[in-house]
Amino acid sequence: MPNPALTEAVYYILLSLMQPMHGYGIMQNVEALSGGRVRLAAGTLYGALSTLLERGWITALPGPKDNRKKEYQITPAGRDAVEGELLRLRELLDNGTKIMEENR
Repeated sequence: MPNPALTEAVYYILLSLMQPMHGYGIMQNVEALSGGRVRLAAGTLYGALSTLLERGWITALPGPKDNRKKEYQITPAGRDAVEGELLRLRELLDNGTKIMEENR
């Protein structure tokens, strides 16, 4: 069964985590990738990270015990989810483009 459609925020979080990153870095990267359109509040980000950890799409990297900044990184399952989303988005774009061109 294919993964459900990703929200824009989750999609950008997963893209951000192609490199290890901590929460604040993810928030900044998502905003930069979206040209400022997507701004994550801390509660939204950490709720999404919790869900992504449960799904096995990301992992928390080990770090010093006294460091509050936890780093995260995408897993192979998370990469599969991103690739599935790219296919879904391409299908949407291709179908929309085809129908719009046919009806000009």
